Amino acid sequence: MDLETIYGLIGPCGVAIVIIGIAAVFICSRSLIYTALSWREFKQRFLDVQRGDERCLRDYEGSNPFLRIIKDIVQTHASHSDDIRAEVAYLFNRNFKTAINGLSILKMITVISPLLGLLGTVSGMLMVFDAVSAAAAQNPEVLARGIWQALITTVMGLTVAIPTMVIYYFLSLRMRTFQIEAIEHSYRAIVITKKVHERKEKE
Repeated sequence: MDLETIYGLIGPCGVAIVIIGIAAVFICSRSLIYTALSWREFKQRFLDVQRGDERCLRDYEGSNPFLRIIKDIVQTHASHSDDIRAEVAYLFNRNFKTAINGLSILKMITVISPLLGLLGTVSGMLMVFDAVSAAAAQNPEVLARGIWQALITTVMGLTVAIPTMVIYYFLSLRMRTFQIEAIEHSYRAIVITKKVHERKEKE
């Protein structure tokens, strides 16, 4: 089956759905891998903080969003503050900007894909009935084949939208959990840093 035959089956709407589907796979894969690796690195490095090694935060120059958030919080606040939650929320949105933008694109894909499928079905049905009324009104096979060709775009649109929606909600839940963890670990880091400074002053 060559490209021309495939294009004849799915039409321009089907081609658009394929392109959107490829984009969805890329964004989902990138977001899942990025968040998983960021969380793993953060948990490993924060163990050093809990052991009292504040240098791993103070001297950190990497790109891990969690560590950058907590580093900024610790440098800004010497003790607990009512502003920490709001500041963590701001820093979270800034450091996870790529992942958050990816979520917005995924949400848009879940809406656009089935609509493109519906548009392809409607335009396909119009073409089919036009052909049937003109040349093949007595042949039900022509009608059945044409309906199948028209409906395939709806199937394609839903095939893209459903798994994308599942991953979108999974990532949204993960990001909310990450924000809560960032707040909690920020408080812990402040307490640990304060204890380390007090111990050094006594020495």
